[in-house]
Amino acid sequence: MARKRFKESEIQKILQEHRDGTPIHEIIKIYGISQATFYNWKAKYGSLSSADILKLNKLREDHDRLKRMFADLSLENLSLKAQLRKRELH
Repeated sequence: MARKRFKESEIQKILQEHRDGTPIHEIIKIYGISQATFYNWKAKYGSLSSADILKLNKLREDHDRLKRMFADLSLENLSLKAQLRKRELH
């Protein structure tokens, strides 16, 4: 996965600067981002509040935790099946 230079909270602050009246060309220059990146952020995070971003991060953490749990249980299941097959052969 590509490494992100900016966290969602930082992106939210940058978008807030624009809402407060800072021109886009200044924001692009200050933060070293492209105009396309700014508009992509605006489309993705423009309507989100800070609380929404926190909820989104919490959901992502829960999703990652559940994926790890599933992977662990799948490996355990495969291991138990392999042990069962060995016992049946002997």
